[in-house]
Parts: sequence; structure tokens; C-alpha cells
Amino acid sequence: MDSAYRLVVEPPTVDDYLRLRKEAGGLSERTREEAENGINGAWASAHVVHVESGETVGMGRVISDGGWYFHIIDMAVLAGHQRKGIGDAILTVLLRRIDAHAPNAYVNLLADPPGRRLYARHGFVESAPGSIGMRRA
Repeated sequence: MDSAYRLVVEPPTVDDYLRLRKEAGGLSERTREEAENGINGAWASAHVVHVESGETVGMGRVISDGGWYFHIIDMAVLAGHQRKGIGDAILTVLLRRIDAHAPNAYVNLLADPPGRRLYARHGFVESAPGSIGMRRA
């Protein structure tokens, strides 16, 4: 990651979380209450700060049962800060924490088109047709 940025291995503030979800694109907006509950419920979190401005420009989180099942969520980097290794740095620190805690973990995520190359570089593969992601409508 570029030296203009600092990786922080903890959740972003609620305001930064809500702003990144809105401005990074691809993530739905959430209420303040949802953000407060969600941030505190993560198994692991990381965010990146632009050193000069102090602005939080990227984030990622993991939710888990703490045993073997881990789900990567809320990966977001502001457009003006993409292609600088921020997503790689966030995902790397989250995966290292998982590997240290549960070497045989089942790790999954839902990949929107912009993030698929990042996830593939970190060893993620599509699960279809063996299984497909589903959600409650």
C-alpha cells in the first residue's frame, strides 16, 4: 500500500462507515442504528486513512461464528483512492487474522464485479454451480 495511507486494524467510526457505504458505490445505505450495531458486531475490522487529509478512504469487515465460518463484508474504497493497494491491504490483514485463528476456516464473500479481480488475487473462486449465493428478498 502507498505510504500516503495508514492501515488501522479496527472498525471505522460510524460516520465514516455510513459515508463509505454511500460514496464508494455498490453498497446499500444503512441507518445510523444499523451501522452502530453492525460495527460492534464484527469479528474483525480494518480501515485505511489517507495520512495527509485524515480521511477514512477504505474499509472491510469479517463476521463469523468464531469457529470455522467467516464471511468477508463491507469491502469499500473511495473511487479517488482505488488502485493504490488499499483493498489488498485491508483484505490481507483480515485474511491473516482468520488464518491465525482458524487455519482450516471456510471463508466466503459476495463479489460484485468491481471487486472480483481483488478477490481472485487472494485465492477466492466462484462457488457456482456447486452452490450459489442466495438472499432473502
